[in-house]
Amino acid sequence: MINFITRYFTSLWAFITSPFRAIWRVIVRIFPPREFTVMDTPRGNVYTYGQSSFWRFTRFCGKVGLVLWASWSTYVFVYHRPLLQKRTEQLEEVRATHTRHMSDLQTYLTKYNNLARDLNVIDDKVLNAKDLKEGEREKLMNSRIKTWGELDFLRTRIVEMLRDEEFTPEYTKMSELSAEYELTRAENEELKKRNAQMVETVMQIADADNIIVDTVSALTKENTEELQKNIKRINSTLVTLGLNQTTLLRNANKYNNPLVGSAFTPIEFDKNLDEKYQKLADGLERWNGLRRLNEILPLGKPVNSRITSNFGTRKDPFTGKPKKHRGIDFAGKIGTELLAVAPGRVVSAGERVGYGTTVEIDHGLGFTTLYAHLSQILVSRGDWVRPGTVIGLAGSSGRSTGPHLHYEIRYKGSPFDPTKFIKEE
Repeated sequence: MINFITRYFTSLWAFITSPFRAIWRVIVRIFPPREFTVMDTPRGNVYTYGQSSFWRFTRFCGKVGLVLWASWSTYVFVYHRPLLQKRTEQLEEVRATHTRHMSDLQTYLTKYNNLARDLNVIDDKVLNAKDLKEGEREKLMNSRIKTWGELDFLRTRIVEMLRDEEFTPEYTKMSELSAEYELTRAENEELKKRNAQMVETVMQIADADNIIVDTVSALTKENTEELQKNIKRINSTLVTLGLNQTTLLRNANKYNNPLVGSAFTPIEFDKNLDEKYQKLADGLERWNGLRRLNEILPLGKPVNSRITSNFGTRKDPFTGKPKKHRGIDFAGKIGTELLAVAPGRVVSAGERVGYGTTVEIDHGLGFTTLYAHLSQILVSRGDWVRPGTVIGLAGSSGRSTGPHLHYEIRYKGSPFDPTKFIKEE
């Protein structure tokens, strides 16, 4: 073997590759290299291009592959598509038939279970009833015979369905139906025990429910009375503004901001339920409205100092003539810290004609507070402030005769007497 290789081939590699080189020589003979010339007439240049045997063979293989693919695709489209469509239609028909059979079987099975349960109930009454009259016993036995007849007919119908060769149901043996019957009887006994336990549990839950409702109602009533005190003292002021508690409570529950929280959704129960639940829900709604109202309204003093001038007509300190005073003045030294009395957003912080350096805070529900004659502002427009936040320092800017705080509470932009709002009881 080695002598043969060394005699006819220069090396082992030449022996291994000889078949491929022979095939390649055939390909070169069939697809010899070509050259073609292209002349650029406007410029008079001549270009020569060459196509190798490998390039020509590759193009030929690509064309042959494209023709074969197109031929196969055409064949599949022309021949197999109708066949596939026919198989799809047959599959849909089989599925529809199977679904119909399963629906029929499920209907018969449900009826079978119901009749089995009825028969079980009748047997239980006949066997366990001690003081059963003859007429009642006869009626039960007739009902049992009728139920058994229906059950036997249904059993026969199910057997016929199961013997049908084209019918492939989920349940294929009557033994399985018998097992289902026995399982139903066992479930019936278990349901009786659970029913007795549930009745006892429901009674305990009802007792606990009454205790919880009574306790929550008492707590709600107690807290509501406590919250009512602050609102009660400003009732007369609210009336002058055209407001009432009902409207304010409803608006307070609907109001929301980052400091007060989201709106409160009232709870409504079915009218068929015990009215105590709706009363409790109404009490919770009122309590929540009062709680939010006490938080939203500007109730309290902006600074712990005495009042030097009240709201209403007074003698103007500059002209000496009677003039309406739109707020309340608090005594204070320059630099005294001034506090926000309720949560809100700063809507104005700067100079105003006559008021000097001012800060105005929007608390919601139409109420705003204004601080005037400040010496320094410590908040900016758009800031959210909480109760107790220092919003500025007292001063004597603007039309002022000395250091003090001019404080106003406004409803929808109009100032009103804030005496009841700042009075602490």
